[in-house]
Formats: sequence, C-alpha cells, structure tokens
Amino acid sequence: MNINKMIDHTLLKPEATKEMIENLCKEAKEYDFKSVCVNPYWVSTAYEELRDSDVLVCTVVGFPLGATTKETKFFETDFAVQEGADEIDMVINVGALKSKQYDVVLEDIKSVVQAANGRTVKVIIETCLLSDEEKVKACELSMEAGANFVKTSTGFSTAGAKVEDVELMKSIVGDNLEVKASGGIRDLDTALKMIEAGATRLGVSAGVQIVKEYQSK
Repeated sequence: MNINKMIDHTLLKPEATKEMIENLCKEAKEYDFKSVCVNPYWVSTAYEELRDSDVLVCTVVGFPLGATTKETKFFETDFAVQEGADEIDMVINVGALKSKQYDVVLEDIKSVVQAANGRTVKVIIETCLLSDEEKVKACELSMEAGANFVKTSTGFSTAGAKVEDVELMKSIVGDNLEVKASGGIRDLDTALKMIEAGATRLGVSAGVQIVKEYQSK
C-alpha cells in the first residue's frame, strides 16, 4: 500500500503564511503525497511550487461553514480552477440539508461539479452535525450530483472523522464514490483504521509523521 498517495497534505489554518504554504509543498514533493490542500488564496502559490511534480493542488470551497450560495460556490470553484486547482473539496449547505431542502443541496453540489469541469470534487458533509439518516441522504445527493468523493469533515467543527461514519458512508456510496476521512487523524494507527473502514483518501496535517511511522514498521 502506498499510504503516501492516499494523503492530502493539508494546511487550512487562517494564519498560514506564504512560507508555510511553500514548505507544505516541499514536504508534499519529498514524501510524494497525492495532493496539498490549501485555502483558495494560496492555490496559485501551490500551483507554482508543484508544477514540476505529480502532486496535485486541492482547495476548499464554501469553507468551512458551507452556508454560502450555490452561485458563490460556482464562482469560487471556477476561479480556483483558473488558478490551477486540480481538486475541489466543497462543504455542503448543512442547514439546508437539516431543513430537508434536498433540491437546494443537490443544486449546490451540482454547481461545483459543473464549475470543476471534470476535476475531482469531494463533498464535505460535516458528519459531526448530522444524524445517520442525514449522512445517508447527503451521500445519496452527492452521488446524484455527480461528485467523486464524500468527505467526513472540515476539521473546523465539533469533531472530525470517525470510523463508524466512514463505514456508513462507504456502505451507501459503494463503488460509485470514494470516501475521504479528515479531521483528527494524527497518527498511523488512526489512519489505518480509516482505510480499513473504506477511506481511500485522508486529509491530514500530520502526513509526514504518518508516513515516517509507516516506513519504520
């Protein structure tokens, strides 16, 4: 297993500096991670740093609350693509989902899929705020909208990834979508549990530590 190629090397803190983003990209190249995940402002910086590698540039849309309009998310995605983003991690409209406004949520995701224009779209459903029934519905809507992944968490809410949520999400999407686990995955043991549960991608800021642990096994 190439665990490094399952890692989105992530730095989404608001106080991240240009130097920190550049260092994130250097680490991603050194450890051959799948992608770096940065806030939209830093997409062009990451693109320049990674253009001589096969490490992808991932960014976030509607982050971290998901409560912007579909038009805003479309623009955000479109602009990120122009700046060099390969993958888009979008936050659903959690309040609309909990209000059973399923058409709103569907169109919200579709707008990002459309703007991404064939690039990978991961749908952050923020599991810690949802009932199991709502998690299932979010996964179903993500499939219907044409997304590529469902993702557990932003890492900015009340809790991060849980094994049982990854298992539930995978049971719903099957082979139609992949599952990304993120939030609170700080060591190899936790990472392996998420993979065993069905995750094929991990959003982590501790990627270097996890790979070092894996290599020393």
